[in-house]
Amino acid sequence: MKQRIFMYLFVFTALLVLFQYVSSKRIFEDIDKQLVTSNTQLKKYKDSVAVLHKDILELSHFNLYRNEDAISYFENDGYKIDELIPFIKDELYKMNEVKGDHPIIPYASGEGRKMMLNTVKMLNHKWIVADFSDGQYWGEVFLTYEITEEKQLKFQLVEHFLYPFD
Repeated sequence: MKQRIFMYLFVFTALLVLFQYVSSKRIFEDIDKQLVTSNTQLKKYKDSVAVLHKDILELSHFNLYRNEDAISYFENDGYKIDELIPFIKDELYKMNEVKGDHPIIPYASGEGRKMMLNTVKMLNHKWIVADFSDGQYWGEVFLTYEITEEKQLKFQLVEHFLYPFD
């Protein structure tokens, strides 16, 4: 009888060990599969981040904030770049409030509308690109600007374009 109890205990223990082995093997395979999937996704995301970083660098190439020479130009004249850039943009946007035709945009607007600057991008210490629209027609302008010795801001329209209306 004692032998049978030991035999049953031995069989029970063997079955328990076998169950633990199969269960842990399955868990290990699942974790390994998740790890491989995670590594694949991580590599894909790193590649995406690298592509986006390259795109950001390319898009910000003509940008006053990334142009050290243009920033130095203003700083050498005693201007604080963090205050000057918003000031210049605000001065352009204030022209949207002028009654009658827009002082910068050389196109007449549709009936009951007004041409207004929408987006202003400062390329460097001398050039600005802006887009405009009246809700129906839209286009872009290329401007130069300067700050005179009297601390006056002057804009000059160099080129303009109105997109064809379909």
